Amino acid sequence: MAYSEELASRIRQTLAPRADVMERKMFGGLAFMLRGNMCCGVVGDMLMLRLGNEGAAAALAEPHTRPMDFTGKPLKSMIYVGPKGIAALEDLNRWVNRGADFAASLPPK
Repeated sequence: MAYSEELASRIRQTLAPRADVMERKMFGGLAFMLRGNMCCGVVGDMLMLRLGNEGAAAALAEPHTRPMDFTGKPLKSMIYVGPKGIAALEDLNRWVNRGADFAASLPPK
């Protein structure tokens, strides 16, 4: 599956101030890793976020979100944010930083 290079570029700009960010192809898209832990990524034209079980459950109450169901079964700790939810730079930054903050709270790998 192809992923949006434009969205990947926007995420790179948001994560640029953070140290120890790497990219890895996974889930048919591109994942961004912070200290070895996935924080976010791009699948198609959607933003993929790792927020933990509680963070993901809370995020699903917000517009333009849905469970990440890449495997056919929803992953409790991850969500997708659709293009309308990340069209504005401030919205993208808010979402990406939520994922990065969660990844930063985990022990480095």
